Amino acid sequence: MSGGCPVDHTNPSSSPSCPVDPSSAPSTSSWSRFFGASSSHAPLSTERETSSIPRPNDGNWVYPSEAQFFAAMARKNHNPQAADMKTIVPIHNAVNERAWTEILKWEAGRGGEACGGIKLVNFQGKPNERSPKARWKTLLGYSAPFDRHDWIVDRCGVRTRYIIDFYTGHSQGTPDKNLSFYLDVRPALDSWEGVKMRVQHFFGT
Repeated sequence: MSGGCPVDHTNPSSSPSCPVDPSSAPSTSSWSRFFGASSSHAPLSTERETSSIPRPNDGNWVYPSEAQFFAAMARKNHNPQAADMKTIVPIHNAVNERAWTEILKWEAGRGGEACGGIKLVNFQGKPNERSPKARWKTLLGYSAPFDRHDWIVDRCGVRTRYIIDFYTGHSQGTPDKNLSFYLDVRPALDSWEGVKMRVQHFFGT
């Protein structure tokens, strides 16, 4: 049976929303740049999509519906537009799936299959806390990420924290037609496992 998604970034005990959650940012959502100015009251779907991301106990995480996404943003006073939900929710889901795919690449060949595969334990959104790598790249003149998440992944009892920096790519035209994202996903250097993985990745081993 599928369960709800990981906890809200600002309240690790209450929200059913999934990893890239625009309701988590402070006064202005880090995802608000992708919203239009439409004020139409489009009907909001209550259907939820099951992700490909396994939970620690049973089933996979489930993404929020359009109605849940809208309500979460409204609670945070982000002034969401109902008409935007049909665009934003699929983007939210697709970015999460891409992040998980990148984590799977890091985890390939590390033994997770022995216990049924790796699992996403939880996550924390840190839109205002830049990672050391992001700060360094910004000093070199690169654009800053618009969001950051830390995901905790369990591999047969070994837990690894992954840092995910979210960047927007170059696009032309209307945002809903030409959105482009770049995700910088890597293990954090706060454990021996993370250091070992980064060193092996650097040397291609």
